[in-house]
Amino acid sequence: MTVSLLARGGDGKASAVPATEGAAPIRSPLPPGPALAARCGPELTSPAGVEAQTCVLARGAETWARTYYRNATGGPLESVLSLMGPDGRSVRMRCAVGAEDEPGTCETPPESTGGAGRGGLAGYSAVAEFARLAGYGPLLLRAGSGAEGESNRPAGTGS
Repeated sequence: MTVSLLARGGDGKASAVPATEGAAPIRSPLPPGPALAARCGPELTSPAGVEAQTCVLARGAETWARTYYRNATGGPLESVLSLMGPDGRSVRMRCAVGAEDEPGTCETPPESTGGAGRGGLAGYSAVAEFARLAGYGPLLLRAGSGAEGESNRPAGTGS
């Protein structure tokens, strides 16, 4: 089964699209090698019109964060994506989010994890924050990878 993240369905939520009989096989955009592991938080939508889902990905001895987003606010945004590791280190990436209402992604560079000895996938978490202007505008959405104790909610909503 193929799942399209942040695909437009009748209800505006992601939809799973089963492969049809006789259709050409779907090729992975990833090069051959060890399996890709992913831990993703929920898809969230802010009242302002930002949709996002953030994941921690691991393949072999590398771990990185990726956020899938759609910006329906009508204006450009800035996003900061942070990957936090089990040893207290973090990687932060700033991404410009265009005003067009098309799906996009932002990801951190891969970090060499040295295998499961440093905590594996479970020892990492990721958070993406979206604002009109980083540091100058209100936070519109914060989406996390789903680690324990992590806040996953549109900005401005209750806890």
